[in-house]
Amino acid sequence: MAFIDGTVVNVALPFLQTSLNATAIGIQWVVEAYSLFLSALLLVGGSLGDRYGRRWIFNIGVVVFAIASMACGFAANIEQLIAARAVQGIGGALLVPGSLALITSSFSEKERGKAIGTWSGFSAMTTAIGPVLGGWLVEHVSWRAVFFLNVPLAVAVLVISVWRVPESREEDQTGQLDWLGAALATLALGAIVYGLIESPRLGFANPVVLATLIGGVVCLVVFVWHEARAKNPMVPLGLFRSTDFAGANLLTLLLYAALGGMMFFFALNLVQVQGYSATAAGAALLPFIVIMFTLSRWSGGLFDRFGPRLPLVVGPTIAAAGLALFAVPSVSGNYWTSFFPAVVVLGFGMAITVAPLTTTVMDSVREEQAGTASGINNAVSRTAGLLAIAVFGVMILYAFSHKLGVHLNEIGLDEQLKQAVYEERVKLAGLRVPEVVDSATRGRIEQTVAESFVFGFRLVMLTSAALALASALASWLLIGRSRPVQTRKH
Repeated sequence: MAFIDGTVVNVALPFLQTSLNATAIGIQWVVEAYSLFLSALLLVGGSLGDRYGRRWIFNIGVVVFAIASMACGFAANIEQLIAARAVQGIGGALLVPGSLALITSSFSEKERGKAIGTWSGFSAMTTAIGPVLGGWLVEHVSWRAVFFLNVPLAVAVLVISVWRVPESREEDQTGQLDWLGAALATLALGAIVYGLIESPRLGFANPVVLATLIGGVVCLVVFVWHEARAKNPMVPLGLFRSTDFAGANLLTLLLYAALGGMMFFFALNLVQVQGYSATAAGAALLPFIVIMFTLSRWSGGLFDRFGPRLPLVVGPTIAAAGLALFAVPSVSGNYWTSFFPAVVVLGFGMAITVAPLTTTVMDSVREEQAGTASGINNAVSRTAGLLAIAVFGVMILYAFSHKLGVHLNEIGLDEQLKQAVYEERVKLAGLRVPEVVDSATRGRIEQTVAESFVFGFRLVMLTSAALALASALASWLLIGRSRPVQTRKH
């Protein structure tokens, strides 16, 4: 459910934008509302499972996720869809940490490797099939079917869970959960993301935008201050005394920000600009997933052979080259000569990176801290995508608006028509040309819109490449220089 939802929704975005007459800001919130609550509450969801029962909390998460998915499918407007996606994020925060925790508690150490390998295999399979299946559903049924797909899956999960999954919990859990930390994290991320997403529409000088951005930063500072002093912190800051742990999470933040931005805008480019069908757009990243799956075992051996630093410098550098290649294609072109090389190079770079990165996170802390370390790294990767879509959304909207204004002046439209088109710029490539326009003028306007979007997309891809290079630099400077640290116990 979680892996399919994470890959399918991007394919559906161009179609639900048209169906619900949404702006680019609206479809950003469709992704961000989910990511916000998932990122902020992921660690709390894991702690709830440890304390009250992993199967119990996991099943609650599945039910919430399924109900919210139905609400997404029935949404009559973009506001209802965004609200339902936020609830879906809360459900995800309860079920995502529970999956691996249930495997860890249900299998002996001798069998655990095979169990986790099976879990990884099914995860990769659904990640690969999800976008293609979702694209087919969008194309032949409706974008709503993408969300309804979660309901039968949820029923199957609940039956299997009740029938075959034993309950488990940590019997020695003491102290209060860090609800204040979770609230501060949610407020900080929510305010910053709101300010960034709404800034193109309202302007950075708008009092609401300024207040939310400043308030978000203040909440973030208070969150760090609270975590440093809390008896049972959601994020034990002492873990970051290990430069390996700090470096691995900085790499994760930068590289997954680059990847998250690419995934979001690539789907819009394929459907709205390049003219791909939903199924073709869903299949476009299949080579990336196949490479990741095929090379995962090989890349795991790189850590044993070379240590953490070399693969975590080389992998992100290759990924940066792949991201830069996404900036090469123009408005039209054959997939195999335009986007396929970029997808392959990016996939190879990420394949080199992911397994050594996970191993570095696990090896940088004591064994009893491994669950917390993994949860933090997972939350960092999701927070990276959350922030990237907000920041890149501002970037691409300003770039698109600038280029659109220049091109509209060049093609010599009358002032009224030019203004009508320009006012629709918040929809990016989903912009609708007025019906009264003749076919020749419509063609010129549509070409202008497409070229303006590609201009902004290229800027985002080059910025993503720079972030990936920065993550390689972070690895070179920080990783491989420290031993695991022990955080103080309360």
